[in-house]
Amino acid sequence: MTLDRGVMAFAGVMILISVLLTSFVSPYFLWFTVFIGVNLIQSAFTGFCPAAMVMKKLGLRPGCAF
Repeated sequence: MTLDRGVMAFAGVMILISVLLTSFVSPYFLWFTVFIGVNLIQSAFTGFCPAAMVMKKLGLRPGCAF
């Protein structure tokens, strides 16, 4: 798995967890979904992504998945 795909998978899982928490625990967890969306938007413009930095240290490498 490449770094880009790892970040996308992580974001998707976090959004699904956020939706489940919003549905079953408290509607205030909707702010968690908002935080994830804002972080995705800012990383698209700035290139700064904390999740990517952590995954890079865990061994995921940028590159082609083929």
